[in-house]
Amino acid sequence: MASEVTYAEVRFKNESNISSASSEPSAAPKEKTSPQQSNPGFPKQLLASLLIFLLLLAISSFIAFIIFFQRCYQLPKEKKNSNDVFHEKLTCEKTNLTVEGKGWGCCPENWIASNTSCYFISFKLSNWTESEKNCAGVGAHLLVINTKEEQLLIYQKLDKRFAYYMGLSDPERTYQWQWVDQSPYDKSVTFWHPGEPSDNNEHCVFINSVKANWGWNNAPCHESQNSVCEMMKIYL
Repeated sequence: MASEVTYAEVRFKNESNISSASSEPSAAPKEKTSPQQSNPGFPKQLLASLLIFLLLLAISSFIAFIIFFQRCYQLPKEKKNSNDVFHEKLTCEKTNLTVEGKGWGCCPENWIASNTSCYFISFKLSNWTESEKNCAGVGAHLLVINTKEEQLLIYQKLDKRFAYYMGLSDPERTYQWQWVDQSPYDKSVTFWHPGEPSDNNEHCVFINSVKANWGWNNAPCHESQNSVCEMMKIYL
């Protein structure tokens, strides 16, 4: 405090001398002020600026959190829609097939496994097109039968009371049968019921049992039936 008083005194003394030297009228003595009293509004301005800064920081942090949350929330959806991720649980078994660097063949939980494929029997009634979309939605396609052994395996798992769409159709309506996976249609490996295919207006195929005998039957594509999905085994 002593230094502040001395400084004030010296200042006023110098101002008095300057006034005398210039022969100007003496100015009224000024009140002694300290640096803290020179601008009473300064602390309030500083506090207001600090509050505004903190408010902007809080808003920015909140916006960043919202953006981060949205991205994290959307990520699982994107993965589920990816072609690589469809099933959370797999059932695996040691495989005797030669798959480089991989010794386990896996199918999704509750699917039927063969040597190379996995099958799922769907009891969701849909037309042929919707049935194929449903299979594609889980990384599969409608059933494609290439061997007699595969045919027998599937029959043993089906309920004789129902019919099941498979991946055989005539999309061009020219009776040129095509598999959904682009496999060649081999007439020597087909299992049509006697007299089938019959009606020229029936361009899709399902499996059903007639007199306790399983076989293929062509039918209108708009009919609602169950279906069988197929996918290749996953090797780990």
